[in-house]
Amino acid sequence: MTLRRLLAAGALWICVTGPASAAPDAVRGEQIYVRCQACHALSYDRVGPRHCGLFGRTAGSVPGFTYSPAMKSSHIVWNDKTLDRFLTSPLKMVPGTAMTYDGVSDAKDRADLLAYLKAADSSSECAALRAVKR
Repeated sequence: MTLRRLLAAGALWICVTGPASAAPDAVRGEQIYVRCQACHALSYDRVGPRHCGLFGRTAGSVPGFTYSPAMKSSHIVWNDKTLDRFLTSPLKMVPGTAMTYDGVSDAKDRADLLAYLKAADSSSECAALRAVKR
């Protein structure tokens, strides 16, 4: 097969199958996080609880934050899967939650947001919060 035919076959394959899904983009996720900042911050509680230390944390467990009974009794441990599901539709996943935000409907937006939250957890802002707790 000639190079021209190989390239044409490759272009056809991409057109038929679509582009490979891009890896989550933490920089884009930071832009999406702006929506969350109406109620949340990374290192301190606002209307919603802080997001530093979110991954691996049990829902409803930030000391001193007042959660809805629904969130406290949900027994959710936050990870990629549970956060993706919650952010899709918070009220469906935890009926009775105080979080009244409709959710992030776009799967790519959610993936980017989660990538940002993971990266932010390694930030100096979150590291300073961990140092204070010790």
